[in-house]
Amino acid sequence: MRLTVFMHSPKSNEPVPVRYDVEDVDLASVDGVLSTTRSVRLRLDLERPVSNDLLLDCIDIAEQGPGGGNQSSRRWLIIRDRDQKQALSELYWEGAGKWMASARDKLADTDHRNANVMRSAAHLAEHLADVPALVIPCIWGVHDDSKKPGLFDSVVQSAWSFCLAARARGLATAWTTAILNHDTEIRDLLEIPAGITPVALLPVAYSKGGDFASVPRRSAKEISYFDRWGRTWENRDDQAARRITEGPGVTVEIDVDAPPTKVWSLICDISLSAQFSEEFQGAEWAEGHSGPAVGARFVGTNRHPAIGEWQTTSTITEFAENQRFGWAVGDDEETAAARWRWEIDELHGHRCRLRHTVRLGPGPSGLTPAIEAMPDKEALIVDRRQQEHLANMVRCVEGVKALAETS
Repeated sequence: MRLTVFMHSPKSNEPVPVRYDVEDVDLASVDGVLSTTRSVRLRLDLERPVSNDLLLDCIDIAEQGPGGGNQSSRRWLIIRDRDQKQALSELYWEGAGKWMASARDKLADTDHRNANVMRSAAHLAEHLADVPALVIPCIWGVHDDSKKPGLFDSVVQSAWSFCLAARARGLATAWTTAILNHDTEIRDLLEIPAGITPVALLPVAYSKGGDFASVPRRSAKEISYFDRWGRTWENRDDQAARRITEGPGVTVEIDVDAPPTKVWSLICDISLSAQFSEEFQGAEWAEGHSGPAVGARFVGTNRHPAIGEWQTTSTITEFAENQRFGWAVGDDEETAAARWRWEIDELHGHRCRLRHTVRLGPGPSGLTPAIEAMPDKEALIVDRRQQEHLANMVRCVEGVKALAETS
């Protein structure tokens, strides 16, 4: 298959077609750009000039992005003038820079997870006027919550394509939006007319020193749901019916208006969920174990109207204070009947996001006899179990949220 891409021509000042075969795509290079493009602040080269032709090439690439209604509504502001950059820098400083610098100074020489982020963010705020070029992607239209296509859904992906194209050319960018809080001042300074919406401010410069690298993220299997919200699968095969060997699971999340430490003090109680779950009845530490730690074991009691009451012994497999608490029903994750986990993500403003997950298997469980007795109903049995877990887990996270926000 042959594709056509239009690139900017410095001679004719018009886009010209560039064609290439899909088979010629260097997948490793494409994936490398996609997985290593992120905000660069400390390593922006403030001395090396960036040509206009290079910026226009990136915009030509960005303009190939999809847009609602196939409307050509994006516009790009390239800020080069020193006085204009200085004025934008002052707005950025007032809107966010002072706070960033204060946070940097407060977190300096600590191991706080945001210490490095604040250091780099403050550096950019202090040197924004020195960046070779500031690019502001804009869109015709004003957001009115009408959910009509062709507005922000038609510009954000192109703005990101600009960053990717820049990265592929050795340039670094940073995605900033704090300055947009000064909408009136920006419009007056840059003479942006009514009816046009700026969506970001992208500092652009060459990067100096160091390699570009990806960062740890949750795997796609953890954050991708199939068919209905919250349903996960470790090894889904859509060419066959749903089976327990595919590793079905459930994920439930909720934002909590309380700091991680407060939520952590609740979820590391192994009997907490018994207050909210219709199935889990409580737990006690196994003989020789007295508290949560990797390798510690506890015995949980469960009750189900179709099965009755039963007990399981679980082993803690993950324990990172204020972040993660996981256990396997059984001796380890490789043979577990199920694997459970609480996770806490710190958010801005002393808030956090609580995440509760379960993965069924890979070892035998209470579902195994039912599936063996009715193999033709395995998909239905698995689906019902996911629904039961989802309902109880929703009750649990909502219960934790209520306790954390009121106690």
